[in-house]
Amino acid sequence: MDAFLYQASIYLAAAVIAVPIAARLGLGSVLGYLAAGILIGPVLGLVGQETAELQHFAEFGVVMMLFLIGLELEPRALWDMRHRLLGLGGMQVLLTTLVIMLCVMALGNDWTVSLAVGLIFALSSTAIVLQTLSEKGLMQTGGGRSAFSVLLTQDISVIPMLALLPLLAMRKTPETVLEEALQRPVGEDGSILDAAGHAASASGDGHHEASLSLVEGLPGWGVTLVTIGVVGAIIIAGVYLTRPVFRYIHLARLREMYTALALLIVCGISFIMYTIGLSPALGAFLAGVVLANSEFRHELESDIEPFKGLLLGLFFITVGAGINFVLLFGAPFLVLGLALMVIVIKGAILYILGRIFELRGRDLWLFTLSLAQAGEFGFVLISFSGQQNVVPRDMTEMLLLVVAISMLITPLLFILYDWLSSRMEEASEDLKHDEVDEQARVIVVGIGRFGQIVNRLVRSSGYKTVVLDHDLGAIQRMRRFGVKGFFGDPTRPEMLMAAGLRDAKVLVAALDDPDAAVRLVSFARRERPDLHIIARARDRNHVFRLYQAGADDIVREMFDASLRAGRYVLENMGLTEFEAAELEETFYRHDRLSVRELAALWDPDIPTVENEKYIARARELEDELQTMLLSQLEESGGEEPKKSA
Repeated sequence: MDAFLYQASIYLAAAVIAVPIAARLGLGSVLGYLAAGILIGPVLGLVGQETAELQHFAEFGVVMMLFLIGLELEPRALWDMRHRLLGLGGMQVLLTTLVIMLCVMALGNDWTVSLAVGLIFALSSTAIVLQTLSEKGLMQTGGGRSAFSVLLTQDISVIPMLALLPLLAMRKTPETVLEEALQRPVGEDGSILDAAGHAASASGDGHHEASLSLVEGLPGWGVTLVTIGVVGAIIIAGVYLTRPVFRYIHLARLREMYTALALLIVCGISFIMYTIGLSPALGAFLAGVVLANSEFRHELESDIEPFKGLLLGLFFITVGAGINFVLLFGAPFLVLGLALMVIVIKGAILYILGRIFELRGRDLWLFTLSLAQAGEFGFVLISFSGQQNVVPRDMTEMLLLVVAISMLITPLLFILYDWLSSRMEEASEDLKHDEVDEQARVIVVGIGRFGQIVNRLVRSSGYKTVVLDHDLGAIQRMRRFGVKGFFGDPTRPEMLMAAGLRDAKVLVAALDDPDAAVRLVSFARRERPDLHIIARARDRNHVFRLYQAGADDIVREMFDASLRAGRYVLENMGLTEFEAAELEETFYRHDRLSVRELAALWDPDIPTVENEKYIARARELEDELQTMLLSQLEESGGEEPKKSA
C-alpha cells in the first residue's frame, strides 16, 4: 500500500506542477502531461517498471474519450457533414497512410508493418490543435473549420484502425515464442510467472481466456452472427432501455448513482465487445453515437468527463515516462530526422488538399501547419500494435519517440504560422474578391446570425440592401436562399465605395471581429460624417470603442435577449405583463444613458477594474437604477419584492 501511495503521489504531483505551466506557456495540456512523464521517468528516475502495467489501465481513458466523441456526433449531424468528412478528411487519412506506408516499405519493412506505421502517422493531435486554435481565436476561420473537419474524421477513423490492426498481426515463429518464454520471469519452483508475478500455466490461462470469449471455437459464420447480434443488442438497448434505467436511478436521488451508471455503461459495453473479439473503444464509440440523441447525454458527459481527463492524463504521463532517451541520445539525428520527415510529408499532403478544396492564403497555411504533427491517438495505436504483434518491439520505441518529438515541435509550427500570417497581411488583400456591381442606401457588413436578421427585416420591408462579408461560406449560403452578397474584405475603402458608401443612408456594422468593426466604423465616419451607423458590439468595452469611433446606435449582442429573459422572470415572480414590460423599458432607457455617461470615463489604456472614477460612477448609476425601478413598482401598485437577508 505504501508503494502504491508513493507512486500515486508522484504521478499526481508531476501532473499538478507540469500541466499548468505548459498551459500558461500555450503548449497545451497534452505536452504538459508528456513533460511530467519525462521528468519523473527518464530525468529523475522516480518511477520504474510499473509504468508499462499502469499504461494498460490508463488506456481506458481513450475508451472514455471515444465514448464522449460518440455522444457529440449525432447520426444526423454526421450525415450533414459527410462531404467534408469523406472528402477533405477522408482523403487526408488515406493519402497520408499510403505515402508513409510506401516510404516505410522502401526502407525494407513488410507491408503489414508499413501499413500500421502509415495509420499511426495519419493522425494529428486533436487535443493540441483544438486548444491552440481556440486560444488564438482561429476556430471560425476557413483554415480552422477545415482543420476541425479533418480532426473529426481522424477521431472517427481510429475505430476502424483499431479493428484493422489485429488482422495485420505477424505470426509468431517458434523462435519468437521461445525467446518470449525465456524473457518471462521464473518462480522459485521453476514455474513461469506472468506480469503480475503469479504462476501461469498453459491450461489455466487458456481456460480463463476461453471463458471470457463468446466466439471461441465458433466457425466463421458463427462469429459473424454473434458479432452482429451483440452490436444490434447494444444499439437496441441504447435506444429503448436507457430511459427506464435512468428513471429508476433518478428515484434514488443520489448523485453518485448517475456516475456509477455512466461508468457501468462504458465498462459493460467495452467488456462485451472484448468478449466477441472487437476493440472496447469501438463499443464505447458505438454506444456514444446511439446515446447522442438521448436527453441524458449531457448527464453522461458531465459524469464521464473527469474520469476521461484523469485517465488520459495518466496515459500521457506513462508515455512520457516510458520514452527511451537512451535511444534518443544514441541516434538524435535519426529521431529528429524521422520526426521532421513525417511533418514534411503530412504538410505537403495537407497543402495539396487545401488547394484542391480552395483554401488560400493564411487559411491554407493554418490548415497545413496545424495538422502536420502526429497525435495522441498515435500512442494508442503504437501500444495496441505492439500488444497485437503487428509492429516489432524495437520499432515501437522508435515510433513513440517520433510521435512525441513531432508533438513537441507543434508550438513551433504555430509560431511559424504567426510569422507567415504577418508577412501575408498585405498579400492577402490581393485575394480574388467579388466585384461589387450594386449600390443601395442600406449597406449591411457581416451576414452572420446578427446581420441575417437585420437584412431580412429591412429587405422584407421593401428596402434594398447591399451585403458585404469576408466569409465566402456565409456569402455562398445566403446566395442559395436567394440573397445576393459580395465576398471580400469589407474594411477596404474601395469595396465600401463600390457598395455606395458616398450615397448610403445607413451602414450596419455586424462583423464578428471587434477590431475590424471599429476600423470599419472609424473609416465610414471619416468619409461620411452625416451617415447613420448602427454597430454590433460584443460587450460593454466594445461599446465604448465603437462609441469613440463614431457609431450612432450600438447594439450589444445579448442585451435585448437578456432583457426579454429578465422580463419573463419578473412575470413569473407575480408581476403583470404590463408591469414587467414597464420595468424592462425603464431599465433599457437607464442603461443607454448610463453607457453614454460611462463612455466619457472609460480609458482604453486602463483596465476597467482599475479605473476608480469609472467604478465609482457605475456603482452610483446602479443604485439610481434600483431606486428608480422600486419606486416605479410601488407607484404602479405592485408588491415590492422582499430583499434577501
